[in-house]
Amino acid sequence: MKHWIAGAALAFAALTGPALADGHASYPERPIMMMVSYGAGGATDFQARIVTMTAGNEDALGMPIAILNRPGAGGRVGWNWFATEAEADGYTLAAYNVPHFIAQSIEGGVSYSTDDFEPIANWGADPAVFVVGADSDFDSMADVVAYAKENPGGLTFSGAGLFVGHHIAALQLEKAAGVKLAYIPNNAGGAGAMRAVIAGEVLGGVNNLSDAFRAQAAGNVKILGVFDLERNAFLPDVPTMQEQGFDIDNASVNFRGVMVPKGTPQGVIDRLAEVVPTMFENKRVQSRMEAGGSPMAIMTRDEVIEMWAARQKTLEALLAGL
Repeated sequence: MKHWIAGAALAFAALTGPALADGHASYPERPIMMMVSYGAGGATDFQARIVTMTAGNEDALGMPIAILNRPGAGGRVGWNWFATEAEADGYTLAAYNVPHFIAQSIEGGVSYSTDDFEPIANWGADPAVFVVGADSDFDSMADVVAYAKENPGGLTFSGAGLFVGHHIAALQLEKAAGVKLAYIPNNAGGAGAMRAVIAGEVLGGVNNLSDAFRAQAAGNVKILGVFDLERNAFLPDVPTMQEQGFDIDNASVNFRGVMVPKGTPQGVIDRLAEVVPTMFENKRVQSRMEAGGSPMAIMTRDEVIEMWAARQKTLEALLAGL
């Protein structure tokens, strides 16, 4: 009997070993870290902390997710680290921002592309908006463009970095309006770019709708236009760029989600892809996101793979034209 039990145990171990080895059955066994390529207080950081707040629940991953900020160079610092140094074991995740990391990989000078990462799920779609200080003389995009035409290169405005959604929106505005603007990337990301507008260090800024929504609610800025195809439910009174006469599409809309490094065990990827979207669907999470003016757009892993591929083609054509 003992020999039979021992043999059965070995057989069971042989059957379950691969599942345990690839991390699916036992994963996660300890807390998880998620890297954010932008500073604390910005939209990506703010949202990442909300969408991961239920990770430790028994009906989620059963382990908490801690946020690690690695800001710098419009996200390049963090994503370079993630692509080249992060452990592919499922315990180091990262927040992605599209079009940011895809546009940066197209432009070059970085150590990553979509081939270096495995998407898990998408939580948000945050359009870019044009903001000015609450006491600015600009009340519409027509005012902004008129000033830019009278003062070529003299209209200073901030954004989160080079070849992020903000910068792409700025390039589109220059082309559509036929003006030269002075885009000033802020090393402190969206939060730093917004502070520059509020402090009067620049005449305006391109920022995330979610950051701008909170700043406008506090009486610190005015939002003059949305870089999207339709008005946003959070800002129903703010017209799109197209409504104001500028041929600008939604290429700069900031998709945010979770990814892991290439080489992560498939079992871990499958486990995360199954559970993470349910975390985003949690009613507490959605309520907090709504209160913060953060538009959600939940996508599964397969949907994100398609979105990444589509944005790659769009951005290759757009950046070649700009």
